[in-house]
Amino acid sequence: MEKNDFASIWLEESGNPAIAELAQLNLDVAGKTAKTLADKNLSANDLAVSLDINPDEVNRWLTGRHTFSIKIIQEISEMLTGYSTQSE
Repeated sequence: MEKNDFASIWLEESGNPAIAELAQLNLDVAGKTAKTLADKNLSANDLAVSLDINPDEVNRWLTGRHTFSIKIIQEISEMLTGYSTQSE
């Protein structure tokens, strides 16, 4: 893509709406995950241990500094669902 083409100029001036939407969705998932952890009296470290993932990675997810993959969202969902049925 040339530097002076319409798309490059538009993206430079207005940003990429798809990226902005993806970033907002990621923040929404992070917020909902953090709230669910708090509702279940779990910490980010508990989540990291359950998923066998470095706690720093989980903290990056929950602060919006790293994106969630579909696989990780499914694993978090399964972990939290499993935790609620085990604790009842």
